[in-house]
Amino acid sequence: MKKLRGTGIALVTPFDREKKVDFESLSRLSKYAITKGVNYLVILGTTGEPATLRDEEKNEIICCVQKANQERLPLVLNIGGNNTQEVVEKIQTTNLSGFEAILSVTPYYNRPSQEGIYQHFKTIAENTEAKIIIYNVPSRTGSNILPKTVLALARAYKNIAGIKEASGNLLQAYEILREKPSHFSLISGDDALALPITLGGGDGVISVLAQALPDEFSSMIRYALKGKPLEAFKHYYKFFELMHLIYQEGNPAGVKSLLHSIGICKTHVRLPLVEASATLEEKIKRAYEGYTNITTSGKKNNILC
Repeated sequence: MKKLRGTGIALVTPFDREKKVDFESLSRLSKYAITKGVNYLVILGTTGEPATLRDEEKNEIICCVQKANQERLPLVLNIGGNNTQEVVEKIQTTNLSGFEAILSVTPYYNRPSQEGIYQHFKTIAENTEAKIIIYNVPSRTGSNILPKTVLALARAYKNIAGIKEASGNLLQAYEILREKPSHFSLISGDDALALPITLGGGDGVISVLAQALPDEFSSMIRYALKGKPLEAFKHYYKFFELMHLIYQEGNPAGVKSLLHSIGICKTHVRLPLVEASATLEEKIKRAYEGYTNITTSGKKNNILC
């Protein structure tokens, strides 16, 4: 998946005060990221709060991002779930002509065995020609897809083209990288591990933070892909504090607070999620001001001087 190499962003879904989708802000966010160096956009991933969106809203969000994008960047669409047949039917009834791939999460709540996970993705792969990116995020799904299972799927099905790896286990990512077939991509699904995973042979990241700091984050990943770790870490340390703050009270509440500080969208989320606390908002605001001072003054990070 050469087109999906570098920095992808998991777009939030902005809401207005009445918790309706704010399409103006979504368009602004998409254009902001596109013009600041990211490589592709991911629509309706977990960060986009799809669990609280109606099908009609999802279709309107897709159209909004496609219009803002104007075919400038590749697009990835999230289609996943814990009902295998329902996922297959959704893929088969969705117009995927404008998408480079689909992102599909390992089944949640059911907590299937490794054989169950294998059969889930086998069934999906055999019922579509679309490229599939497996999404492994055990903290949300309750089950971890192990490297042995990932590699078996990658070797058996050419259209299982990659994995968004967000287990938080760097060694697990390296085990996949060590043995994966050439057609298969490993993409970090964790902002904090994006740099070491990319330096270890990964293909970049699907990031939450990068939609707020697209230029800086994308520069870090570009240096990592070129095998320049010192240059990459100079960027990493600039937004190190923000990278941790935005997850303190859950995603996407934190990144929406940051996007609000930048002037991209409001902080509103839909229940059962709640907005970031006033305390966290202030921390994020101060951290962003500090980050801005560093980047505009051209100061070097002391760790790397």
